[in-house]
Amino acid sequence: MSSPKTAVRGNALGALAMLGAVLLTLTSEGILTYPILWAGLAVGTVLGYFAAVKVLMIQMPQMVAVFNGLGGGASALVGLILAFQGEGSSAFAAFATGLAIVVGALTFSGSAVAAGKLHGLLKQRPVELPYHSTIVGIVIALTALALIPAPSMTVGLVQLCLALVFGILLTMRVGGADMPITISLLNSLSGAAGAVAGFPLKNPLLVAVGGIVGASGLILTQIMCRAMNRSLISILTGRTTVRSRELPAVPQADKETSEAPAHQVGTTWQEALQTAERVVIIPGYGLALSQAQWKLKELIDLLEAQGRQVKIGIHPVAGRMPGHMNVLLAEADVSYDHLHELEDTNEMLPETDVAIVIGANDVVNPAAIEQPNTPIYGMPIIRADLAKHVLVLNYDTNPGYAGVPNPLYDAEHASLLLGDAKESLEAVIAWLKSREEPTVDAAASLEQEAETFRAARMLAGAQSVIIVPGYGMALASAQLQVKQIADCLQERGADVKIAIHPVAGRMPGHMNVLLAEVDIPYDLLYDLDVINDQFGSTDVALVVGANDVVNPAAQTAEGTPIYGMPVLNVHEARQVVVCNLDRSPGYAGVPNSLYDMPHCLFVPGSASQTLADILTALRQFI
Repeated sequence: MSSPKTAVRGNALGALAMLGAVLLTLTSEGILTYPILWAGLAVGTVLGYFAAVKVLMIQMPQMVAVFNGLGGGASALVGLILAFQGEGSSAFAAFATGLAIVVGALTFSGSAVAAGKLHGLLKQRPVELPYHSTIVGIVIALTALALIPAPSMTVGLVQLCLALVFGILLTMRVGGADMPITISLLNSLSGAAGAVAGFPLKNPLLVAVGGIVGASGLILTQIMCRAMNRSLISILTGRTTVRSRELPAVPQADKETSEAPAHQVGTTWQEALQTAERVVIIPGYGLALSQAQWKLKELIDLLEAQGRQVKIGIHPVAGRMPGHMNVLLAEADVSYDHLHELEDTNEMLPETDVAIVIGANDVVNPAAIEQPNTPIYGMPIIRADLAKHVLVLNYDTNPGYAGVPNPLYDAEHASLLLGDAKESLEAVIAWLKSREEPTVDAAASLEQEAETFRAARMLAGAQSVIIVPGYGMALASAQLQVKQIADCLQERGADVKIAIHPVAGRMPGHMNVLLAEVDIPYDLLYDLDVINDQFGSTDVALVVGANDVVNPAAQTAEGTPIYGMPVLNVHEARQVVVCNLDRSPGYAGVPNSLYDMPHCLFVPGSASQTLADILTALRQFI
């Protein structure tokens, strides 16, 4: 398990060992032939397989939290059964039974809250009740008192309820940024619950395995607290997040007296990358959110193919659980040799030409060094600010989970490329490819890149845009890109409408359903009769995978199969952008005269990729 190359085999070995332990236990107790137990094994196997197949890598933190909770819940149930049976004649056995219920139940409820926060079902900010600490103290005192009486079902249920409440109160005050530490602690508690349950059961294997899990989880929790320069108490009490107060300015004297590297001031990220020999990439949770690890792998391969040295700096709490970034990058086959820990990365950065930050905020925030009165002050960070140039690919410039504004965004040697990390990486990759010497094979792609750039420029300058989707959009599953372009245009104040032809798609209402799938507001959709008169006053009409329903031949070419068919008057718009796969006629077999009109720009290719390229270029204009 200590090496990524053998971790898969290590997990498989652990699973087989657990299966062996279960079978050994059933055999030793003489209950191997009980059908209900085999039914339980079957249900668990099916659920485990379903989780392995369906749960995405980005959802692993909440999956781990669920597993921790199930482990704690199982220990609590064992304790309840023992309490119901009245076992535990000795004082030690009675205490161990109650402790198994308490630790298991608080692990279960705490893990449920953690999973809810990680999955977005609950607020990720710390939630604090009035007199929260007082309530917690009362619950702890009552729980301790509940451990004194001899075990019984009534006592066990009281212990269970108090522990469930305690678990919720404990984790609700933890912020999203501290979830990696919380998960590690809950993992430790799940092991401890199992070990405690092993005592009244007189099961040394359960005690040993639970003890190993509990100890390793506790050690990891301590390591991560040190890595963040925080105490576990401050994390569990929610004292690590800013509470809507003004933060002190960065002391100018410190900036002037500190020894700073030679930054590339006034340099664009394109100029910096063009001449860069050493690149350090710093991924964060934003990379995981946008599922951009494969694009990152593509960027690494491209940079190395161009002769540049590429390293990846991993902060110990990047992501939402320990090792989250490592797992995501391994999924995309990023070589483990590229990965470097915080200390090694910081030693490289002063000699680094370009540091590329992807979806990371608090872990690269210089305020941790420069602003003493902030909750992240003293937390070790990756010093991206020491690189000669910094390219930040973050969704926006809002503070991270700690609530502290990041002065790196305003640094003179930093460039921002805001938006979805995956799309920003695509823009960087496209630019790097365009800098290569064009070959005969690359000529077509470069020409298409120029066309998407022109299309983006036309859309960026438009005050009114009508989007016309067709069956090609459905084939390419490009409705999400249509939504993103519409949102981008609306953000800059453009009037955006979507024209729906009654026979667009392959059944009535096909386009409406597809667009509703990506939450495009219904009030943006207009029928043919309503929208046709508006094309003449529209700056740009954007056609996405539509052919016959926008073909002017239906109005001019007598004798053709579509003559007289009502079509959308796209050709009347001041400018037209057509994103169709190719120039071939539609199902009616009639060549589309729109494509050859002087005010029409035809961009060939799959609609999803073409729109993604246009969106990337569009964001550079806006």
